[in-house]
Amino acid sequence: MSFGLPGADRDAVRKLARGSLLSRLKRSRQPLKLVAVPRDHVAGDRKRGDALLAGQFPFGSEVRPLADLDFAALGASGALAEQVQGFSWLRDLAAAASRESGARLAEAMVGRWLLAHGSRPDAAWAPHLWGERILFWAAYAPYILSSGDAGYRSALLNTLARGARHLDGQAEKAPQGLPRITAWCGVVAAGLLVQGGVPRIARGEAGLARALTGAQFDDGGLVSRSPFEQMLLVDRLGLLRSCYSAAKQTIPDGIETASAAALAALHGVTLGDGALSSWQSCNPGEAARLAALIDGCGLRARPLRQARGWGYQRMSALGTIVVLDGAPPPPKHFSAFGAASTLAIEMSDGAQRLVVNCGGPGPLPTALSPELVQGLRTTAAHSTLVLDDTNSTSILADGSLGRGVEDVGIERSEGNDASRIEASHDGYVRTFGLAHKRSLMLGNDGKELRGLDQLTAKGRKRIREAAPYAVRFHLAPGIEATATADGMGAILRSRGAPPWNFRCRGGMLTIEESLWIDGRGQARGTTQLVIVGEVSALGGEIGWQFRRTS
Repeated sequence: MSFGLPGADRDAVRKLARGSLLSRLKRSRQPLKLVAVPRDHVAGDRKRGDALLAGQFPFGSEVRPLADLDFAALGASGALAEQVQGFSWLRDLAAAASRESGARLAEAMVGRWLLAHGSRPDAAWAPHLWGERILFWAAYAPYILSSGDAGYRSALLNTLARGARHLDGQAEKAPQGLPRITAWCGVVAAGLLVQGGVPRIARGEAGLARALTGAQFDDGGLVSRSPFEQMLLVDRLGLLRSCYSAAKQTIPDGIETASAAALAALHGVTLGDGALSSWQSCNPGEAARLAALIDGCGLRARPLRQARGWGYQRMSALGTIVVLDGAPPPPKHFSAFGAASTLAIEMSDGAQRLVVNCGGPGPLPTALSPELVQGLRTTAAHSTLVLDDTNSTSILADGSLGRGVEDVGIERSEGNDASRIEASHDGYVRTFGLAHKRSLMLGNDGKELRGLDQLTAKGRKRIREAAPYAVRFHLAPGIEATATADGMGAILRSRGAPPWNFRCRGGMLTIEESLWIDGRGQARGTTQLVIVGEVSALGGEIGWQFRRTS
């Protein structure tokens, strides 16, 4: 595949270098330049980089030919558009190619972007995309600014400066949450790195502080409660910290504090295999990619165990990890894919996942039907109690979240023998007059997790006779579940961990089919343990236990 720009395209790119800004710079005899080039300390994915060099753009489980990527038609919405237009793929290219061998491809792609979008603002000038673009263009300047073509270099730097000025007025208009944080990161980065940008640093830092305050809980987690977005937050702040270092400027305490807290929250939702637990329609991602990000972000933090805002409670003992969703779903203006997962758990033994949620494709392309993707957001797709096949928080026809869980109570205690959590939610009070309480106890030897699900009468509503319930534990792929003779337990075997025994009381145990969305966004068949029964208006309780046999 030829990576160079055709002659006519090269001429068109050079024309972008003409105009009032470049003319002023020529009169001042000071060519536009970057005053510093930051270093991206996060290692890219070499396999993805090799694919790029071979003319392919890897995207989840799909591959798109680079020659078929039409920057003009991509727009700014959708996961593919964001990955291509944000230029984060430069990191993977750099992992597979030296500057000399990678620059030709990188400059050709940037040239194509300039032809499609460099002349005037359009959808690709969305504030969050410019923020991400500035961070990655600056970090990989050696790959995109090595050309001997002065016209191309001037066009790129001219457009970069215009993009920074565009962000000055548009960053605050980005959607609240990670997009606005990313946009303001771009403003600050441009102030630190682009010639003449110093006056925008203070304003950019103030805007970033506002964006973080509005989107990040005090405990470091994002209000969207999305592990995938949390990973991107750590990445964005890590790249920005590198910009400060390159410019030899002191990183503000607020950015350092937010970065460290974000990393601790991200650690808090990882399991023993080093990948993420599955919440808010996200999947585990790739452990190697997450490890590279954490290793390269420049900070170290302990996993956040007790998160009131972020909501994910973490228990761990000698290799056994349990993560509990202890908060309401995110507000709909922060997340379009929130899930009715309150009080669900995930669990791992060493690198072996045991109990999971079904998850979702997240930002990846998917061949899953829209109906299935919607179904993966339901309470039944999570490892928790479901009453009368009803979501604890309703999912409306347009995909947004409706009424349901508003109040979640959490109590934790640490003893000499075990860690304990008691959590409750009111998601079923309005419809059934019953509150759900889940109690967990993890032994300090990591060999036993005991649970108790209780339904207690609360509020004015009362069910007339009885309502069916199901307590679901979705099992990770590779876990073989064999029912015991009495029908009240199962033996769980896998290649990655010793056998675990499961026992229950208060209902009957069944073993049913399930599915799990892997880190590439693909569905994998698995099974689930389901405790079924009925509950009266007075309530009831269901006990259960996971115990490792060795």
